[in-house]
Amino acid sequence: MNIALLGTGHVATLLAAAWATAGHTVTFGSRDPEAKAAQLDFPVTTIAEAVAGADVVVNATPGAQSVEILTAIGADAYAGKVVLDVANAATASLDLVYPDSSLGQALQEALPQAKVVKSLNTAAMNVIVNPSSIGESSLFVSGDHDDAKNTVKALIVDLGWKADDIVDLGGIDTAKGAEYYFQLFFAIMNAVKNPQFNIKLVR
Repeated sequence: MNIALLGTGHVATLLAAAWATAGHTVTFGSRDPEAKAAQLDFPVTTIAEAVAGADVVVNATPGAQSVEILTAIGADAYAGKVVLDVANAATASLDLVYPDSSLGQALQEALPQAKVVKSLNTAAMNVIVNPSSIGESSLFVSGDHDDAKNTVKALIVDLGWKADDIVDLGGIDTAKGAEYYFQLFFAIMNAVKNPQFNIKLVR
């Protein structure tokens, strides 16, 4: 697939390398493509150009600014696109930007013709792109469109996860559960002094 990664930071670059290794075509979308092009090993275009050529758009922008960044090119640009939201929207003091909702829901409302899926936000990205670095654990998906969630699940498998590791939480309204975990993640990380961990659903 053609994957547009919006954002050029640590999260985006790790995902880009992993999905390129799996055979996907990756393009970065940036608000300043000329400045970022020299720093990255993949094509860098404007956000509008990256979205236009993509089968899947990945939001890896700073979560507190994601709605503003993505909607700057107009909601119609995302019509029919799978939008995978991997960001956590938090303030500098780690308070949730959407305490009664979620960034996933905010993006679906702002991009009504898109198919927003929330995932890949409940572990350190080093673990997400290399699941064998720890023991078996779980990832979660939330979204209103089953076809979009199936696309995202396939991309997760391409990162090295087993299909049974993926827990479908339901509609995009369940994204707030995954986003609320953000605070527990940092509490655990501070307790164990290491981000190399994840949680597992045990039944």
